[in-house]
Amino acid sequence: MNEIIKSQILKIRDSGLTNMFDVKAVFELAVKNDFYELADFVSENPKEYSKFILTGKE
Repeated sequence: MNEIIKSQILKIRDSGLTNMFDVKAVFELAVKNDFYELADFVSENPKEYSKFILTGKE
């Protein structure tokens, strides 16, 4: 995970549009907002994404 992906995760979180554990909705919002790095990341690394959401650690 790089700084771009972290920033995109935080932007989606701050929007309040979805529960961050709803990976499908996060993916859809990422695509809608042209956050393609995040869309790729959540689809290819769901465990790492979940770990970051739960713990804040990479």
